Formats: sequence, structure tokens, C-alpha cells
Amino acid sequence: MKDNFSTHSDQYAKYRPTYPPELFSFLYENVPAKHCAWDCGTGNGQVAIELSKTFHQVFATDISQQQIDNAIQAPNIFYSVQPAEKTNFAHNQFDLIVVAQAIHWFNFQQFFEEVRRTAKNNALLCVVGYDLLRINPPIDNLIADFYHNVIGQYWDKERKYVDEKYQTIPFPFDELPAPPFTIELDWTMEHLVGYLNTWSAVKHFIKQNHYNPVDALQTTIAEHWQRGAVKRVQFPLLLRVGCIRK
Repeated sequence: MKDNFSTHSDQYAKYRPTYPPELFSFLYENVPAKHCAWDCGTGNGQVAIELSKTFHQVFATDISQQQIDNAIQAPNIFYSVQPAEKTNFAHNQFDLIVVAQAIHWFNFQQFFEEVRRTAKNNALLCVVGYDLLRINPPIDNLIADFYHNVIGQYWDKERKYVDEKYQTIPFPFDELPAPPFTIELDWTMEHLVGYLNTWSAVKHFIKQNHYNPVDALQTTIAEHWQRGAVKRVQFPLLLRVGCIRK
């Protein structure tokens, strides 16, 4: 698994969007038990902290020690640095496994084998992520042009799975129909810029070209965003939920 997120992991924790409570309510309505959950690819722990409010134990893993160091803490969350495809967890341990904005980096076959090994019978696997953000048409068009034409060639090849809305990821489980969910947040332009700077393609661009392309985008967006104003930002969720039968 590639590690694109150890650098400036504190910024990742500060600026990445959080998932809506409706998503967790949907999962809790369908999960068979609420004893033990695994947040795989936890990043800053934003999913782990939500799971910890309902599950007795939450195990959260990431390949980045820096992400773990900046993760949200709770007494019943147990963080560890481990790859998704090979862990030290017991057989038949988890009632729920969640992968948030991370599965496109995994070796699918090896990860799914680990899911089957560590999940209980009838446990749930939730694969979730978010699409390109939406604010309003003028700003959306600027961000889309930046995404595709300015930094497009700097995205890792795995990004295609996000662009394809996770629908082309293999999913060898009994899939549950899921309603559409959207992350809705109120951001200043400064928060938007902070978020854009967490994009892996931006980091790759800076490394190769020695300047930050977000600076020019910020100047253009400022023409449509009054200083200090707060705007509603929406991220449509990408979601696959499956039942693991043994």
C-alpha cells in the first residue's frame, strides 16, 4: 500500500471532511452485533471515534505512524500500525469492518481474504469514500478544471476507483442496498484551501515542479468567495456495504 499521507498528517486531521451521522445509523441498523469493530486505514481516526461511541472495542489500523500519532483518542480505541492485507487480529473477531477513503490503495484480493478471516459470520463490510466536492457552479467548474487539467496527471493510478465512484472495485460479498448519503459542511475559503492541500496529487505536483498550484486556484476562487464568508460544501458519498457469509 502506498503511503501518501504521512507528510503533514496534522493537516489531514484538521481539514479532511467527516462522515454524516446518518451513515453510522444505517450501519448500526444492519450490523448483527456491536462488540468489536475494525476501522481499516483509519488515518486521523475520524471513523474510529464515531464507532467507539457504539462499539465496546474499536481496533484502528493504518500504515502511517504519523497518522496514528495525530489520531483522535478514546479509551476503547486501540490503534496500531499494520497493513490492511495482513494483520495480527484473531479469526472471527469483528462485527463490522469499515474502510473509509482508503480501499483504492489496497490489494483487493489480499484484503478481502483478511476480511473473511477476521470477520464473524454475518458481519458487515462497509467501504465508503467521497466524491469531488460541490459548492456552487462557478467554483465547482474551477475545481473540476484544476482536478482534471492542472493536477490530473499527478494522481496515482488508484485514483480511478474514486472517479468511478467505487463501482468498479471488486466486491465479493452479499451487497446491501444503501440509500444515498452526502457530507454537508460549512467552510471558509481557508478551510477549502487547507483541504485541497491535502490532495496527494497536489503533493506530487509540488515535489516535481517546486511550487504549489493551489495558490493560483485560490486567487481565482477568491473572485467568487467574499473574504470571511462561509459556504455550504457537499461531498456525495461513495458507498458499498456487504454481508460476510461463512
